[in-house]
Amino acid sequence: MRPIALIQHEPHQGPGYLQQFLEQQDLRYRLIRPDLGDAMPRRAADFAGIVVLGSEHGVHDDVAWIAPERALLQDALAREVPVLGHCFGAQLLAVAAGARVARNAWPNIGWSRVWVTPDARALFRGEPLVEVFNWHYDTFEIPRGGRRLLFGPHCLNKGFALGPHLALQCHLEVTENSVRDWCRMGRHELQLQGPAIQSEAELLRELPRRTQRLHGLARCAYQHWTAGLLRPPRVRVGAPFAAAQAISR
Repeated sequence: MRPIALIQHEPHQGPGYLQQFLEQQDLRYRLIRPDLGDAMPRRAADFAGIVVLGSEHGVHDDVAWIAPERALLQDALAREVPVLGHCFGAQLLAVAAGARVARNAWPNIGWSRVWVTPDARALFRGEPLVEVFNWHYDTFEIPRGGRRLLFGPHCLNKGFALGPHLALQCHLEVTENSVRDWCRMGRHELQLQGPAIQSEAELLRELPRRTQRLHGLARCAYQHWTAGLLRPPRVRVGAPFAAAQAISR
């Protein structure tokens, strides 16, 4: 099977638990770092699927790698190469699909409970309400033909599905270490005012239990997404011989 493109934009926003999951499933991936000068691929069909991680940038920022990355996702949509977007990646997938991305009413930083739509519960272990980790300022509209997966009290659209593609405004991939790193690097953001910004103490409260439960949700969602990856067609050994026998009869 072709590798999965794993696109990372910031040193502290790595694939985390997602990388662990891919390795446990023996799924090959190619890590692409446009922030370090890696060229953005042009052909989505060179990959079994494409994962786009978070970023400190917004999808409308004037950054050299954003337009080529958006073009790659547009190619993936056209060729039905499955895309999995986390936060910035979800927003970029929405834009590639023709939907609008704009500032949310307020920053959304911390742990929060979000509702799972009835037809999306198979993605999240059948649970109607789940706790997820957030760190974002923008929000996306649901693209035409897409289905809302998650919605929250401080941000209506927290996830959507569009054919084989999944967009998650929340971060299912974070680990204990990455949450601590984000808190350390983003302490100035935690001083902002708003109903959806938590303190560092709350972000780190019961962190092992919270991340363990989050990874259970992530594993279920990732299993569903990887089940749809582009795989080479299977040829049954002996099939032509069996067909010839059937004809001769």
